[in-house]
Amino acid sequence: MDPNVKAFLLSEFIGEMVRVQTSSCRDLQGVEGLILDETKYTFLLHTSKKRKRVPKAGNTFYFPERKVEAKGSLLLYRPEDRTKLLGRRLR
Repeated sequence: MDPNVKAFLLSEFIGEMVRVQTSSCRDLQGVEGLILDETKYTFLLHTSKKRKRVPKAGNTFYFPERKVEAKGSLLLYRPEDRTKLLGRRLR
């Protein structure tokens, strides 16, 4: 894995722009916005119309500012645990 991608996945996501590339739910596909909050299982996005809670599982996310695509299943960690747990998984 590219070291820049790995560093990004281990960093804080709040404040990043994100788009749902693929989703098991058609209504979520293409949703994009600024990440306002993150839990173990969801992102809270500020979209152009409203705030929307998007589950991580079953979705693939694209971060356009970083040009990184990540499967939601890879991000299923609490933000404070992601650094140590995902870091071990990506070695």
